[in-house]
Amino acid sequence: MKVNEQKEGAIYAALSYMMWGIVPIYWKFLQGVGATEILAQRVLWSFVFMLVLLMFMKKWQAFLDYFKHIVRNPKLFAALLTASLLVTANWGVFIWAVNSGKILDTSLGYYINPLVSVLLGVVVLKEKLSGAQIMSFMLAGIGVLILGIHFGTIPWVSLVLAMTFGLYGLAKKMIKAESAIGLTLETMMVTPLALGYLIYLSTQSDMQFFTNGSTGLLLVGGGVVTALPLLYFAKGAEKIPLSMLGIFQYIAPTLSLLIGVFVYHESFTKAHLLAFLFIWSALAVYTLSITKWGQASARRFKSKRDIGA
Repeated sequence: MKVNEQKEGAIYAALSYMMWGIVPIYWKFLQGVGATEILAQRVLWSFVFMLVLLMFMKKWQAFLDYFKHIVRNPKLFAALLTASLLVTANWGVFIWAVNSGKILDTSLGYYINPLVSVLLGVVVLKEKLSGAQIMSFMLAGIGVLILGIHFGTIPWVSLVLAMTFGLYGLAKKMIKAESAIGLTLETMMVTPLALGYLIYLSTQSDMQFFTNGSTGLLLVGGGVVTALPLLYFAKGAEKIPLSMLGIFQYIAPTLSLLIGVFVYHESFTKAHLLAFLFIWSALAVYTLSITKWGQASARRFKSKRDIGA
């Protein structure tokens, strides 16, 4: 893979994670709206925004051509449907968690996600796992276990967010669509469900979209807030390896953690601190293992071990 392409991919990935890191602030403005309606509105307006963007970018014909190609290829269609459902589930859990005062749980989930990406790379893409990376999994597992023991429950929000987004990144690798086209297709797949739910809400007089102008504008703006970082993420995922993509994930949960503690004053207990220390240690070990210095050290160690044997 060309170095310039990797640099470009790294920039897009970093920007996407910075946007995701501060997005809890946006969804907090919609606390008076039900999480399911926010999700449905988010899907709908993301799709509308992407359609407008495709026409502006003069990629409408390319979109239609690729859609026909996917329809004729059952494996690609299955990967697209999977990606659509995964990212929708991720959005829904995230919105619910943020507006339920669980930003720290979302932060933990996205700290775990790089390790999930590595695990998927090993299991699905047959990438090799080093000793340092195995250690990072063990440290992260201890961190999650600490929270489970302290609070008496598995941190399901964190684990669901990590797994759904890790699998989404893998599905994106399989689809191999141009970023704008791929994201439009993904949102298109679940838009009928979103529309159906919103129509149902309107018949029950439960839809909050028309309660006041600011709420409606924020829900429409959710399409841009959602689509833009995903578009950058998709462009980054096209150009850098799945394992490298996980490195930039540290940006988002760090920003979210700071926002949760210092802006919204969520409780950060000693158990949280101990668990996060284990997970940060896991990420430090993992990051070191994929640097040139870490890889060179691993090769020297393996060479000495082989000589000793």
